[in-house]
Amino acid sequence: MSELISYHLEDGIATLTLSNGKVNAISPEVIAAFNSALDQAEQDRAVVIITGQPGILSGGYDLKVMTSGPENAISLVTAGSTLARRLLAHPFPVVVACPGHAVAKGAFLLLSVDYRIGVDGPFSIGLNEVQIGMTMHHAGIELARDRLSKSAFHRSVINAEMFNPKGALDAGFLDKVVSAEELQSAARTAALQLKKLNMVAHKNTKLKVRKALLEALDQSIVLDQQHSVI
Repeated sequence: MSELISYHLEDGIATLTLSNGKVNAISPEVIAAFNSALDQAEQDRAVVIITGQPGILSGGYDLKVMTSGPENAISLVTAGSTLARRLLAHPFPVVVACPGHAVAKGAFLLLSVDYRIGVDGPFSIGLNEVQIGMTMHHAGIELARDRLSKSAFHRSVINAEMFNPKGALDAGFLDKVVSAEELQSAARTAALQLKKLNMVAHKNTKLKVRKALLEALDQSIVLDQQHSVI
């Protein structure tokens, strides 16, 4: 489908693999490719697995874009927050198979889906925005507030604390940690289990459960368009 997001459909499971350089930076082009892949997955009525390259899901937004001017930064954050909202409301289950590091927007991908599997190892997962001089955007705050434990929320958002995979499990970034060799099979097993759900009931329940979060994100996206994150 795209050099940035490959699309593989098998047994009603669509695997979206992010491939954009050493850190899998989230650029405007990557977000466009994500949306195209999700469009295809909806047409295929497929359970979705999102993954990256060995050792990394994503290091976050493309810093070249983020530092090229306030308008470009706001536009990219808006597109990224809108993608997060779409993933949260996706009509079919979404799994992330996180093969390593997940930083900033990479970690927000973990907070935007239904089930998250990470790999054990010397990897960092978390929100480092404050550490690199970015004021956390409203949409990110609301997403983290909803999905992280209360103590981890403050440590992550305000203090930019990074977690190893087992710490990320306790914090709320991950639901399961496996070895690197087990990741692919664990993700497929999870997707096949989710495939057994009644998809209408899944979608309607998801929207009920996340109603307040989705409304908060809608308001936050508007607020973030009015303020620079740098």
